[in-house]
Amino acid sequence: MPKFRHVGVPVKKKRPKEMYVAGGKVHITDPGASPFGFEYLRFEKGSPLPRKLQKEPHIAYEVEDLKAALKGRDVIVRPFDATPTLRVAFIVVDGVAVELMQKV
Repeated sequence: MPKFRHVGVPVKKKRPKEMYVAGGKVHITDPGASPFGFEYLRFEKGSPLPRKLQKEPHIAYEVEDLKAALKGRDVIVRPFDATPTLRVAFIVVDGVAVELMQKV
């Protein structure tokens, strides 16, 4: 069963303690620092990430087996290593963007 991790919220204004992810041209905050698990995302012009992620919130879940969780799904961002210990991908489920995360 997937485990809830956070809600990603696109924003236009800079947030305190943003981290920059060069590959995505996006500034993000730590959802662990939010009492409600919000991860704020501020995209730079020319970000390669899908417009859906740039314009709409997403919900993130941790899964045991990322490859298995992606089978038969509408993948909008293929799996990549977000950190040395975390592999992620994005799918769309019933019109909602979903981030799937696997600890490695």
